[in-house]
Amino acid sequence: MALNFISAQEAAEQIKNGDSIGFSGFTASGTPKVVTEALAEKAIKEHEAGREFKVNMFTGASTNDHVDGALARANAINMRTPYQSNADLRKRLNVHDAHYFDLHLSELAQKMRYGVFGKLNVAIIEATDINEEGEIVLGTGVGISPTIAAMADKIIVELNDALPKTLRGLHDLYLPLDPPYRREIPIYKASDRIGTPILKVDPSKIIGVVKSSAKDGVKGFAELDAVTMQIGANVCNFLLAELRAGRIPKEFLPMQSGVGNVANAVLHGLGESKEIPQFEMYTEVIQDSVVDLMEMGKCKFASTCSLTFSDDAMDRVFNNMQFFQDKIILRPGEISNNPEIVRRLGLITMNTALEADIFGNINSTHVLGTKMMNGIGGSGDFTRNAYLSVFSCPSVTKGGLISNVVPMVSHLDHSEHSVDVLITDQGIADLRGKDPVQRAEAVIENCAHPDYKQLLWDYVKMGKGGQTPHTLNAALAFHTEFAASGDMRNTDWSKFA
Repeated sequence: MALNFISAQEAAEQIKNGDSIGFSGFTASGTPKVVTEALAEKAIKEHEAGREFKVNMFTGASTNDHVDGALARANAINMRTPYQSNADLRKRLNVHDAHYFDLHLSELAQKMRYGVFGKLNVAIIEATDINEEGEIVLGTGVGISPTIAAMADKIIVELNDALPKTLRGLHDLYLPLDPPYRREIPIYKASDRIGTPILKVDPSKIIGVVKSSAKDGVKGFAELDAVTMQIGANVCNFLLAELRAGRIPKEFLPMQSGVGNVANAVLHGLGESKEIPQFEMYTEVIQDSVVDLMEMGKCKFASTCSLTFSDDAMDRVFNNMQFFQDKIILRPGEISNNPEIVRRLGLITMNTALEADIFGNINSTHVLGTKMMNGIGGSGDFTRNAYLSVFSCPSVTKGGLISNVVPMVSHLDHSEHSVDVLITDQGIADLRGKDPVQRAEAVIENCAHPDYKQLLWDYVKMGKGGQTPHTLNAALAFHTEFAASGDMRNTDWSKFA
């Protein structure tokens, strides 16, 4: 069957109001880029004509401005899951112009296959290569691609000539059987291959191939500042202490790292440490710092769902694929984030908090408890099942107006049962083996900013008994004070006496 090349506008015309669409990729990497822009243009025209036009969106993780940004600005999104990071979409979500439900990334593909979210009308998949038999070489991110290719009634392929053919062989695509027939997922080290390098789809479902030359457009990270550098140094010092004490084996353990400047700083610190041995990564995303770690020989292998590199770092990789080809595997999200494998491999997981409370609970998603920032992403997949679970964040933000260490988190994403260690620029709180009051002492003394230490100690002293000594009418006083005066330091406990 010959490939049917069509324009992005022709592809967009195949999508109807109310359709459910699955998108390839994970973060900006591997996501469609031109069909979605054309779809946004169609939505604007439909709205101008007085007709409703919104679609339901299923993705591997966040996307990019070509997808979430363009469609949010066009008010073309009815429902969105499982994760996002776009400012325009965030505005829609927080005023309920679009429905959004937050979900652990490892769960989406199987819930879709189980029929929880109904029928999938269209899959839009970015490809490096495709043939007439429906064999697709994916791009720089996998996400839920195997599931949406199998489920969708229609498939649109974006064939991107900015991607080198040398990406062939990097992917390891595997779909687990659904219960009650599921077996163990046979990954016993990060480099194990268990699937196929090619996504095979029914060629009769491919309604068109759209040519593209767009890059992923991932922005480079900001220069490391004093705070992020100190957090990175504190994480490295903690891991070194664990290694010296024998609580991390001398061979070290595979690492998982979240996304962002703090995570990048931590990986930078690991590369600078002469005592940290070579290690592997089993993670959902690898960033620019991993390219550096591989080139210096510190990171010897990375299993991931996405190459979330800046354009400059991506060019470095593409221009030296002979070096990187045997050091990277790209997997679907339900495999990269699979709790069974996380527990088996014994991962050291490093994720970022928006805020932490003195008892070890983590808010990863909601600013001041109400406004969605990005979502839980894959942090829960890794954290709950880790050999060693580390969360980090700056001790304060907005120049000290906000303390990221609070009496009680304003939204709970990770309970104290899943958090082993909290690290800020101020220091390290090892929470393992501690009761709630002992955890509070460790967090306040080691992680809180000096401007907030006494306030937090005073809160603990107010406690009216019980194993976890909360004063319920004062537990969110930091947040209510910020809403009232714009500065958490103005909190006055005498109001709650």
